[in-house]
Amino acid sequence: MKYFKLILSLFAVSIMLSSCQEDDLTLDTILVPTNLSVNTNVSDDGTGLVEFNASAENAITYKYTFPDGTSAVAPGGNYTKRFTKVGLNTYLVTVIAYGKGGVSSSKSLEVEVRSDFNDPTTKEFLTGGDSKTWYIASAVTGHLAVGQNTDDDGPIVDMGGFFQGPPGFGPDCFYDDEMIFSLDGNGDIKYEYKDYDASFVNWQYTLQFGGNGEQFVDECLDANPPTATVPVSLVPASSGISASNSTGTVLDISDGGFISYYIGQNQYEVLSISENKMVLRAIQANDTFLVWYLILTTSPDGTIDDGSGEETEEFSELVWVDDFDGDALNSDNWNYEIGNGDNGWGNGEAQYYTDSQENVRVQDGSLIITAQRESKDGFDFTSARITTKDKFEFTYGRVEVRAKLPAGGGTWPAIWMLGAEWPEEAWPGVGEMDIMEFVGNQPDRISSALHFPGNSGGNPILGDITGLTDVTTEFHIYEVEWTAEKITFSMDGVPHLEFDNDESTPFHADFFLLLNVAMGGTLGGAIADDFTESSMEIDYVKVFQ
Repeated sequence: MKYFKLILSLFAVSIMLSSCQEDDLTLDTILVPTNLSVNTNVSDDGTGLVEFNASAENAITYKYTFPDGTSAVAPGGNYTKRFTKVGLNTYLVTVIAYGKGGVSSSKSLEVEVRSDFNDPTTKEFLTGGDSKTWYIASAVTGHLAVGQNTDDDGPIVDMGGFFQGPPGFGPDCFYDDEMIFSLDGNGDIKYEYKDYDASFVNWQYTLQFGGNGEQFVDECLDANPPTATVPVSLVPASSGISASNSTGTVLDISDGGFISYYIGQNQYEVLSISENKMVLRAIQANDTFLVWYLILTTSPDGTIDDGSGEETEEFSELVWVDDFDGDALNSDNWNYEIGNGDNGWGNGEAQYYTDSQENVRVQDGSLIITAQRESKDGFDFTSARITTKDKFEFTYGRVEVRAKLPAGGGTWPAIWMLGAEWPEEAWPGVGEMDIMEFVGNQPDRISSALHFPGNSGGNPILGDITGLTDVTTEFHIYEVEWTAEKITFSMDGVPHLEFDNDESTPFHADFFLLLNVAMGGTLGGAIADDFTESSMEIDYVKVFQ
């Protein structure tokens, strides 16, 4: 009987509470938000940033929806959005104001905003121009690594000062993930994460996904983002990492998306990317002291290859770099070569090389070599040529140069290497490796070449890429990978010349680096009558061994 009375009592209380709730939800308390207004502050510096401020009477929260498929909840009405489509574009933005009981009102507005940031190289490698699937590079040391975010000198890149995961150390739920980046019909990047029911979750976040929350014990848990496919924006990095250690681009994944290892973060700085390898850096969301590194590959088995299926030699140690961060050329790294040489350095070139600031300078993080129409010592053009001879010379490794090339008929920029015994030993006996040559009279082509006895002058070992459209307007990465067995030249990670380096060649001794912009000559050809000046800009030069 007491049990029956208790039930009746609880039922009565329930009715009373229900009645109270009904009394609260009267028409005079459920008010549709009115007088919704939205103010905007549109950046004019090309960053694409727009600050929104929404307000309405009777509103308790706000939501913004954007034409790229992203949305954001803003309880106070304030939200900053970065629009990333390159150029000046108009976007239709909808703001929804919510009141009590879920009632709402909305307003749409157009904003016109300019975004100058563009990284077509990262976009192309990331998506393959259509769709590309990435995997954790489980066979590579450091495919998951962690280190401290800063030291006394600012941000660092150490690929895991605390821990670098050895090959295959992680669980299956980490290694079976697929990260798919695709382009939609508008050229926007979309991201699909396939985790096959479980993701590798950092221990600090396991409780929120039903895990144990045990200290330092990561778990495999269901941490799927709210939607399967989400937008991705490429935005400029703000970490302060030098150009020699980063592309300067961040992957900003919308709507809770993340890459394989959950650390509460959706932004990943791309340290490097090529056809088959991507290195990412992300700061842990709730512990900014920690920064995590991920290495991804396009090979499902977790190995990294050059596209031929053969394992590549990993030149992972950065042994020499100049990222031109100062305000003058580093004389510890470079020499100036002055004059026109013998018969235009043996090629009938029309320029006189100087060390003038008008021809060679360091500015805004780049080396700028400018060829210009200017009379000097009997020549009609001036330019610059610099070398690392006697200051940095090496045998075997990978050279990487990020550069934007000059334009105009007659220009002939080059990124190249000569045997260190030159000029004491004659050319071509010392050997020459042309990492990149370009002539303004053929603006859709870059080439690479090897010169040595039997294959020199007009008969080198030659490889090229044609059909190019933007080498004078955008930066690209030009590389040579040089071993005792093989020499491979690439542009943006795509090989275009491979050479078997047998013992008969001179390519088994020290070489040094050269950078120059020539005019005319045997390869540069006719100089345009209207040519005045043009520059080669170099972001960095790096050598790995």
